[in-house]
Amino acid sequence: MDHANPLLSMEGLPPFSKIEPEHVKPAIEALLEQNRAAVEQLLNGADPVEWDTLIQPLEELEDRLGRAWSPVSHLNSVKNSHDLRDAYNSCLPMLSDYATEMGQHKGLYRAFREIADSESFRMLEPSQKKIIENALRDFRLSGIDLSADKQERYREISQSLSELTSKFGENVLDATNGWERLISDEAELAGLPESARAMARQTAEQREKDGWLLTLEFPSYISVMTYADNRSLREDVYEAYVTRASDQGPHDSSFDNTPIMAEILRLRHEKAELLGFSNYAEYSLSTKMANEPDQVVEFLEDLAGRSLETARGELEELRLFAEQEDGITDLQSWDMAYYAEKLKQQQYSLSEEELKPWFPIDRVLEGMFEVVHRLYGITISQREGVDVWDESVRFFEVVGEDGELRGQFYTDLYARQHKRGGAWMDDCMTRSKTEDGIQTPVAYLTCNFTPPIGDAPALLTHDEVLTMFHEFGHGLHHMLTQIDFPSVAGIGGVPWDAVELPSQFMENWCWQEEALPLFSGHYKTGEPLPKQKFEQLLASRNFQSGMSMVRQLEFALFDFKMHLQFDPRQKNDGGEFIYDLLSQVRNQVSVMAPPSFNRFPHSFSHIFAGGYAAGYYSYKWAEVLSSDAFSSFEENGIFDRDTGLHFLSSILEQGGSREPMELFVEFRGREPQIDALLRHSGITIG
Repeated sequence: MDHANPLLSMEGLPPFSKIEPEHVKPAIEALLEQNRAAVEQLLNGADPVEWDTLIQPLEELEDRLGRAWSPVSHLNSVKNSHDLRDAYNSCLPMLSDYATEMGQHKGLYRAFREIADSESFRMLEPSQKKIIENALRDFRLSGIDLSADKQERYREISQSLSELTSKFGENVLDATNGWERLISDEAELAGLPESARAMARQTAEQREKDGWLLTLEFPSYISVMTYADNRSLREDVYEAYVTRASDQGPHDSSFDNTPIMAEILRLRHEKAELLGFSNYAEYSLSTKMANEPDQVVEFLEDLAGRSLETARGELEELRLFAEQEDGITDLQSWDMAYYAEKLKQQQYSLSEEELKPWFPIDRVLEGMFEVVHRLYGITISQREGVDVWDESVRFFEVVGEDGELRGQFYTDLYARQHKRGGAWMDDCMTRSKTEDGIQTPVAYLTCNFTPPIGDAPALLTHDEVLTMFHEFGHGLHHMLTQIDFPSVAGIGGVPWDAVELPSQFMENWCWQEEALPLFSGHYKTGEPLPKQKFEQLLASRNFQSGMSMVRQLEFALFDFKMHLQFDPRQKNDGGEFIYDLLSQVRNQVSVMAPPSFNRFPHSFSHIFAGGYAAGYYSYKWAEVLSSDAFSSFEENGIFDRDTGLHFLSSILEQGGSREPMELFVEFRGREPQIDALLRHSGITIG
């Protein structure tokens, strides 16, 4: 073992302050070499081939590799640099080749088949059987049955896709970081609340500039779109944001994702065809809850049909309001958030900005932790002295009622340069049973909120509170698992269209009068959110919910149909297919046509750089599950401990050890119904 390399010598939590780019490639090379040798040794020495002689050691090998790669991948997302990016990218082909090699390893495949066909298979735990069944499926999806030349082509495709999806994300990050607007006359910022101006002033100071600096980091972008009275400024910032990494707008052409998107689609389609699927959408569903492409399309189009009339009415209301308010007769995309906020204030006497003083970050975290304490009996407390990658990062521990350490997690909550946008949960370490006992699961919870300004704490909008609860729901799914095998523990092995169930489920408590005092309190006085403001907030819950619904359905249908209908025989070098299809989807489900320069697919990292390809529908699919699951708490009490413990044991603790529909039925006593989602969204059930 190389004790000079922290990625090889680390035990327990990653030593972030000691990890340097030059450590990355040697560590991954060494681990891959060790794993390959260990696999051959296991296959040669296992007689008979059993769980304990083969699969358990394989789980441990994969877990060790994952623990070394996790901090590298995480740092690449939250503290990106040229050297780290180069080191990260140098490992992608090696990791892709290794995954393909293991997936096409005939000796391993025969060994798994032998165990699956043996008498001992019947004696295994359900989670162990699931690992074997998943592995046999994944061997097929890795091309185990292909001829040698097709297996080689599969390897080439996998390697290329790994590199292309990484490059897509880098281009989005670089384009985001590459644009800024320095404002020297504060009058241009008319309408922006004081907190947004202070953030722009603080950003300018941090970058040694005089004035107010606007960026494309989300807190800066959304404050301009929502509050800036200067319509021209809104248009400029909107254009810069929606043309990131594209052939349009004010960006460096070297960040253009157009050819990358076309090549990703082509290679995904070829990969699916190699494996005997008609298209990538079919391939994607082979590991999901949904069975057939038609089932997904019908689900999305049915939701659209139920939502469109509401959405059209909301848009017409907004058009009339903008005309009456300011004489705007040509409502544009850069006007939507601005007039929506004004209309919301008029209808509900409430704005997101007005609520922020009641949601200081510490109060939100403490209250969120109290919610899950009441539901599941767990206690969460901060631990000091842990090695982190940024001074704002905090570390927490999750302890059960019996005093057992259940999980740990880092929070990295604020937007900054060289950090990928958005919000996500990722695993640092996964629960597993080792010779030394249980390996504690550890999660990263990452958001991009407005950082503290001056002496004031970070203050969240209610939307950001929802985001915090959402990501924490993913974290609980990862940390509270009671499954001891990493590949089906926590979120491991959970079908992608079920993985959003625990996250969307947690959001429901953000709307409950009984829960709100736990995570709200004025940052100066501690006073709870006044009842009137809560009633206004609740009344505004479904403000423009129809437009919000069809927007998400637009993304989901675009993603799914793009992977379903892609035809490699059609020329697509310039993204013609992508934008022709997007126009068709918008004609079908959208109510507001964006400007012709809009290039939202060019920064749609969920599907071109993340795990949601032909799977973005998962958000709405899982929302049916989460809404129906929460309705059980509406029936029994939102803090009913028995219902909470039932959800914990049926869903959160089970990980990917059983099929999600089976787990849902165990909790709810029946299959999911769509009524709760429609009711929570304010859409008429008919």
